Amino acid sequence: QVHLVESGGGLVQSGGSLRLSCVASGGTFSTYAMSWYRQAPGKERELVARIASASGSTSYADSVKGRFTISRDNAKNTVYLQMNRLKPEDTAVYYCAAIRINSWGKGTLVTVSS
Repeated sequence: QVHLVESGGGLVQSGGSLRLSCVASGGTFSTYAMSWYRQAPGKERELVARIASASGSTSYADSVKGRFTISRDNAKNTVYLQMNRLKPEDTAVYYCAAIRINSWGKGTLVTVSS
């Protein structure tokens, strides 16, 4: 099992940027595809972005495509989510996850004010 800890959330104005980080401990981080999910108040959790383990290929939800970038540094056991041009509708708790082994972090809150 891998332990995941997110950081980098906070309050930002609409149009601003934040970078989320997720540090993994235990397991073999480099072998896991990693994902960022988010859950807004009263809504279901949704997939935001995913990055493959080996190829590093990425995919994004349509709602964040062109604004968010997922990346990873396997030497640091860390996955990032760079979020630009934030909108109030991006307000949510953001979670990183290694889905294949069903490991989830506890989340970090992002609040975007209008």
